[in-house]
This record gives sequence, C-alpha cells and structure tokens, in this order.
Amino acid sequence: MTAPIAIPNALTIAGSDPSGGAGIQADLKTFSALGAYGTSVVTALTAQNTQGVRGVHPVPADFIATQLSTLFDDVEIDAVKIGMVASKEVAEVIREALTRQRPRWVVLDPVMVAKSGDVLVDDAGIAAVRDILVPLADLITPNLPEAAVLLERSTPSTPDEMEALLPALSALGSPYVLLKGGHLRGERCPDLLADADGARWLDGPRIATDNLHGTGCSLSSAVTACLARGDALPDAVSAAKQWLSEALTASVRLRVGRGHGPVHHFHAWW
Repeated sequence: MTAPIAIPNALTIAGSDPSGGAGIQADLKTFSALGAYGTSVVTALTAQNTQGVRGVHPVPADFIATQLSTLFDDVEIDAVKIGMVASKEVAEVIREALTRQRPRWVVLDPVMVAKSGDVLVDDAGIAAVRDILVPLADLITPNLPEAAVLLERSTPSTPDEMEALLPALSALGSPYVLLKGGHLRGERCPDLLADADGARWLDGPRIATDNLHGTGCSLSSAVTACLARGDALPDAVSAAKQWLSEALTASVRLRVGRGHGPVHHFHAWW
C-alpha cells in the first residue's frame, strides 16, 4: 500500500487581528484553505476591527523566542511567513531562530501600515525589517506604500515608477521580490515578480469590492502555503494570486463589520 502524502506544515509569525480578516487569523485560514497545516507565533496583540486600529500591544521578544524554540523543538516546518514585526529585538529573535533551524522557504510580508492607514511600526521597526529580515527572506511581498517606506522614497503611482523601484528593492537582499500594484489606479492590478534573471509582470483584474482587509496578509500566506506544498516559487505566486482573486470575488457573501471587510478565505467550500 502506498503511504499517504504528508500534509506540509506552515508557520506564521505575525500579529493578531480580533476581527479575523488580517494577521495570524487570516494566515491560518489561508494555510488551511490551500492544504497546509497552520502553526503560529504571535508577535503582537492588536485592538482593531474593519474600520481601524485602536491599539497595539507588542509581545516581549523573549517570549517570542520561547514560542519559536518550543515550536521548533517539536514540529518540522516546511515554510514560514513573517508578518508584523515591531522592534529590532523581535527581528533579531526571529533571525536567530530561523537561522538555527532554517525552513526551506521564508516569505516576508513587511506589514507596516494597516488598510485603514494606521501606522503599525515605528522607524526603528522599519529599519529592523529592512536590515535584518529582508536579507533572511527568500521572497518579500511589499505593496507600493511599504516599498516606499523601506526605501525612503515616494510611493509609485505608475507601472514605470513601480519598475524603477525594483533594483533598489532587490539590493536589500531577498532573492525574490513581489511588488504588488494594487494601489495603482485603473481596472487592472499588475504585480511585478523579480529575481536574479529579471522581472515579469503578473496581471490581474481589479475586483469591485470594499472587502480588502487583510489582502496582503492573505496573499503572502497563500504563497507560503503553495511553497510548503512543493510548488516552484513563480508557480506559487501565480496560484496565490488566482486564489486571492476568487476570495475577493466571493467576499460579497460575507457580512463582517462596517468598514473594509475580509476576503472569503474558504470560498471553495462554503
């Protein structure tokens, strides 16, 4: 009898969102929806809903280290997604843990600004993400405002300006960069995927919905789940974009909050 194929394990290192649309809650839903078993390490508690963030309570770095070491002592992790990191100390703890027990894939979503526009990370946290975590990652997935913050430049407003940012983003140290173009105007949402061989445009339609809460978290965790399953990175990105497009389309069926609602992570089932 052929042994069953083992389900891969994915880890999210991120902040918590009580409304369930972003952060660890979105990541775990996404992992499950795409066939990976989800584990988590909490970096921050937030008080937020679909309309905004009212408070952020960072988890102490030493307890994040304990979470990581305890998990790695017992569970083999195939791919990691890193989200909200608020301090240099936390970034160093994550780097140490992932260097000591390196999973095959590390995806970094540099979460710094919420969909509501609320700033989640201070200048020291931004520098820690750029200098410590970006070189650790196999793939980074900034949107246009996040890329501008990382590079201390103005936010791109055209595809040409997006493309002009890629060399500087790649120079930060991650082998792959997925620069997301959702903040551009127009009926399309073009993203740019860059590696050592160049860049390619990944086009997609703009879905007419206000349910955009947690789209960045969900996309990066979808890529992580696909990588954990064994997909090549370009294929993982394409599959994640298609899944997110369908999750956005199906989000009209949800009734969560009065602001930017979540995507429908389990659109294929209910």
